[in-house]
Amino acid sequence: MATIDITEQSFAQTLEDNNIVFVDFWAAWCGPCRMFAPTYGAAAERHPDITFAKVDTEAEQALAAAANITSIPTLMAFKDKTLVFSQPGALNATGLEEVIQAVKNLDMEKLRAEAGHQHA
Repeated sequence: MATIDITEQSFAQTLEDNNIVFVDFWAAWCGPCRMFAPTYGAAAERHPDITFAKVDTEAEQALAAAANITSIPTLMAFKDKTLVFSQPGALNATGLEEVIQAVKNLDMEKLRAEAGHQHA
């Protein structure tokens, strides 16, 4: 599946409609962003069960600000509408694959239970 472009208006619905969502915050003028794009696109093709989204930080400045983006590219991963990964910088194919597998393997019930214990 190809990557999709999301906006401030479609962001929440994208998280609502999909179990796992990766979001690449990027800009056209950003060299590392352009270098990461083919790696990200190839991962999207290899993992049709995951939604791979892109946010153009120039066009979507309010969304980038709401997500506290201070450096691009920044990759975020959401599972069950919960942010589980956020890291600035371009990953190589191996690094991206490791993050994808880690997110897929996350036990959200266990994570929520641990979070509940921390708040108690």
